Amino acid sequence: MSSWPGIIAYYREHLKVDHRATPITLLEGNTPLIPAPRLAAEIAPGFDLFLKYEGLNPTGSFKDRGMTAAITQAAFEGARATICASTGNTAAAAAAYSSRAGMRCFVLVPEGKVAAGKIAGALAYGAEVIQIKGSFDDALTMVREISEKRPVALVNSLNPYRLEGQKTAAFEICDSLGRAPDWLCLPVGNAGNISAYWMGFCEYHANGKAAARPRMLGAQAAGAAPLVLGHPVENPETVATAIRIGRPARGEQALQAAEESNGRIIAVTDDEILTMWRRLAREGIFVEPASAAGVAGLAKESREGRLNLSGATVVAVVTGHGLKDPDAVIQRAPEMKIIPAEVEALDKLIG
Repeated sequence: MSSWPGIIAYYREHLKVDHRATPITLLEGNTPLIPAPRLAAEIAPGFDLFLKYEGLNPTGSFKDRGMTAAITQAAFEGARATICASTGNTAAAAAAYSSRAGMRCFVLVPEGKVAAGKIAGALAYGAEVIQIKGSFDDALTMVREISEKRPVALVNSLNPYRLEGQKTAAFEICDSLGRAPDWLCLPVGNAGNISAYWMGFCEYHANGKAAARPRMLGAQAAGAAPLVLGHPVENPETVATAIRIGRPARGEQALQAAEESNGRIIAVTDDEILTMWRRLAREGIFVEPASAAGVAGLAKESREGRLNLSGATVVAVVTGHGLKDPDAVIQRAPEMKIIPAEVEALDKLIG
């Protein structure tokens, strides 16, 4: 194919989106699978590591995959407005694809808890952004209830078409590698993505397009780890704002994916997330902090002797671009130097 048509057109035979629907697309998907041999060597000897860089989707995160499917189906069914709760990435994707379809978009976000780059995107795409004095979980409860009363399409990951779109990343990984990886690691927040990846790998395996399925390693932030703790977290707190969720909508499905794959879901600290976030940047991969959680989990499990990676092929999903959360960089960067506009001053500084 001479040009990429977007995930619905490319993987249509594998998707449950109505075949009569015209795709609402921004040509999402087809994101790079980037080898990371230096980082792999630091984590453990003798394995291959690839980074699935989802920050190169149109609105800067993996959410575009689910949103093209959800909005396509909603438009086909006659919806004229959409609604979602968001920690940021869903807001931007919902706003962009709703605008593309000519729909209104309502977004509920927790007041003061969403990165500036994400709010800016949602506003730029024309969403009606509403802040609530509560958590993401409160916002999700509200949008679920209002979508049952009003003719607005709920496009959070509770929407089954979201997972239909997001599972295509698993197809792309298998198509790129020629097989499924041995391990797939990724961040876990509302738990839709790990559920969607497992769905995709299982479907490709059942259709004979992949001989095996990977083991799944999900990583939650320690301050927002209900699936690790075994109970909801009422006031989740973490620097990884995209996964600051205490009641995951797809929690049971995520735990099932981990169990069926002989994998697991673990917790990583904010320090571990930020360390890996900086390390990924040194690899040339700029992500928002939450995106580093999966790789941080991989490194932790290897470091603490719970994961033998010898001879393995591992894919780590990095879910959102670093420009989603520029404040995370600015707040932690050293003070920039200021010099006179003179070559001598520059020469002295360089040393």
